[in-house]
Amino acid sequence: MPKASIAILIALSAASQAFAQGLSAPVNSTQEADYPIKYAIYSSAWGTRSDAGLRLVAQNLSEHEIILESVLFQDEEDPKTQAKLTLDLTVRPNAWAEKEMSYVDLLFGNDCIGQTMHQDWKLVEISNYTLNPSVRGLIIEDTDSFRIYQCVRNVRVSWVDTETGEKSDYTEWVMYHFERPRPN
Repeated sequence: MPKASIAILIALSAASQAFAQGLSAPVNSTQEADYPIKYAIYSSAWGTRSDAGLRLVAQNLSEHEIILESVLFQDEEDPKTQAKLTLDLTVRPNAWAEKEMSYVDLLFGNDCIGQTMHQDWKLVEISNYTLNPSVRGLIIEDTDSFRIYQCVRNVRVSWVDTETGEKSDYTEWVMYHFERPRPN
């Protein structure tokens, strides 16, 4: 077996262990029980370098209707530099909703993202659900046809439970999912 494949298998084993440890951890304010909204952001502009818009797809895992108000992306070095997705997206209980938006640059303010984009990786999606963030910067699949790479950053999310009127404003991580064809 080639050394690169062995290194990837070792890294995948470590990632699997980290993920399993994350699943067995007690529920606290940073885990899914407190975050009833799962979402992913897509844009064809990431692959074609156009000004195509953004699309957000959200899932409400709770029994109450939720309004996903916004997601704020801040530069990790200079928090004054930011991009805010103002959504006001109503998501019914245990249902899905989506929203089309104008393009907003979400590729700033994070070293991993900047370096990955400069290496001709294609950003596929940004989401708040995937492997444990401890696998940051790990190539998680290496096949004959493509590779997948991930970066993590924090965002600020605001939503309202329409039944209770409770507003939530918290910081969570999102994962940037990159892929590219394997060089010949």
